[in-house]
Amino acid sequence: MFRQHHRHTERIPPTGGVLLVANHVSVLDPLACARMVWDSGRVPHFLAKDAVFRSWYGVVLRAAGQIPVSRGSSDAGSSVDQARQTLADGKLVVIYPEGSVTRDPDWWPMQARTGVARLALTTDAVVLPVAQWGPQLLHDYHARRLHLRPRTPTEHLVGEPVDLSGLRAEVRAGRPLSGPLLREVTDLLMGRVRDQLAEIRQEEPPAGFHPRAVRPVPPADELPAPGTGGQPPEERA
Repeated sequence: MFRQHHRHTERIPPTGGVLLVANHVSVLDPLACARMVWDSGRVPHFLAKDAVFRSWYGVVLRAAGQIPVSRGSSDAGSSVDQARQTLADGKLVVIYPEGSVTRDPDWWPMQARTGVARLALTTDAVVLPVAQWGPQLLHDYHARRLHLRPRTPTEHLVGEPVDLSGLRAEVRAGRPLSGPLLREVTDLLMGRVRDQLAEIRQEEPPAGFHPRAVRPVPPADELPAPGTGGQPPEERA
């Protein structure tokens, strides 16, 4: 599928917990990134939407140590706990903090979720920013189109480890994982990723991040009434 070019994979430690923080440009990103990690001598463990695990290949993903993320439910915290334990076991975890393919029309990172900061601050894992570029040429998420291009060129740039030792010490000393702190660290990590992506693309990056996609709220007359089991009017009828 891809003709891959990897830069600075020697920065990935051969052993010990590693948290790879990557941007998201295509649903095919995990395939290209997994090959990059495998070629570096490590086995990747991805945090992925739980919907991916609901089909028959969910059994394979779980057996391979991949980690389902259940957003907006009581199980969401268990995903972070499982990822934290995976890192503590000396394994490598890949996370896409944006949560889905970027909605930026020019493929720059959009605003990320803060779970990545929680993992980075509460573990001893090496935190490496990774910029990836090219999988969107094979599958364009924005256009919902697959371009059959064998050996599509892709590039991965592994950045220098992010030093969070000072903030980690503060957290261990009792500093709460407040919203502002988690946002600060998340933007720091994604800022590194964005700047590395600019290096790959040889373009000037935007100063900020594209807004996250917001799910539309249905009109008031389409909202389910109390006691209806959450069904919309037409289904209740």
